[in-house]
Amino acid sequence: MTEPLGYRFCPRCGKPLDSRVLKTGEPPRLVCSACAFIFFLDPKIATGVVFAYGGGILLVQRAIHPSYGKWVFPGGYVDRGETLEAAAVREVREESGLAVRLTRLLGVYSFPGNPVIVVAYAGDVTGGSLRIDEESLAVRSFPPAEIPWDQLAFPSTVQVLKDYLQLVAAH
Repeated sequence: MTEPLGYRFCPRCGKPLDSRVLKTGEPPRLVCSACAFIFFLDPKIATGVVFAYGGGILLVQRAIHPSYGKWVFPGGYVDRGETLEAAAVREVREESGLAVRLTRLLGVYSFPGNPVIVVAYAGDVTGGSLRIDEESLAVRSFPPAEIPWDQLAFPSTVQVLKDYLQLVAAH
């Protein structure tokens, strides 16, 4: 039996999960051998905001894995029942201390083999004071010419920043 992400037991009854193809053309699913519960391994949704601050684009240096020490725009996972927009604003406040207003959707980003879907927004700072939290080593504003492209955390970080810079250049 394949054990994706270490799931071995049914969350309903505690019996073993088996990997089975339930429908032709779909990936194998985890199915409980006792109660037939299907455990879907759904993607995770993350959201974040790119915005100008102090003459550049604000980036956060990660103090957590994956990509410890790499740079990313402020963002994180959406909580169950939370809107994408509320999560984006919350994550900026948590990671940078700043309050933002979302101005537009930059895009939705996904990559083969990666379970995280990133929803990115452009925004404007409306208040707060710059600080870091326990998930950050540093927070810094980078002028576009100084963005550390080789030190960005994820492929989505690179693509979102390129899309943001293209948007800014068009206006």
